[in-house]
Amino acid sequence: MTSDLTTTPALAAGTLSATAQPLIDGAGGLVLRPWADGDAPVFLAAYADPEIQRWHTRRPGTARRVLEWFERYRQEWARETGAHWAVTRDGGEVLGRIALSGVEPGDGIAGIGYWVLPAARGAGVAPRALTALSAWALAEGRFHRLHLDHSTRNESSCRVALKAGFRLEGTKRSDAVHADGRHDMHLHARIRGDAPA
Repeated sequence: MTSDLTTTPALAAGTLSATAQPLIDGAGGLVLRPWADGDAPVFLAAYADPEIQRWHTRRPGTARRVLEWFERYRQEWARETGAHWAVTRDGGEVLGRIALSGVEPGDGIAGIGYWVLPAARGAGVAPRALTALSAWALAEGRFHRLHLDHSTRNESSCRVALKAGFRLEGTKRSDAVHADGRHDMHLHARIRGDAPA
């Protein structure tokens, strides 16, 4: 595929897809690994949680739909448009989800989204997963800037971002639609060269 960029791309085409999606080790025994079809039941059950429903307006309705999502995740890695990991305890028990989305290899930027299962909350899973993914993406992944946004009403997500070294850059007014209407969104970012979390 040819590029119309007049600048040197941050990530040359094929940088990500040339290898298998990596396992990423995090503090406290966390391992980020690609989703496996056997994870479908826990993934589907996660979206029955009221807190996940509150902040994530897109969700699968059936186990079959989950498998379609997983296949799309694999295709996104191959196309270098996204990357999705299960956040696990030592590669086994699923504790949550974290993903790169809106990947722009030419500019070296990507967005990040995450959730944690109810039973794993309050143990620092989300900030540790976000720190681990960011460390990989800004080093081996060769990204330059990572960003995330969350509702200004989602104080837990704000704490996660700050703990993982994502600086608050501002507020996007009326930027996202949730079940109870439009929300202002906080924008956080971390760039290569920022002090580690």
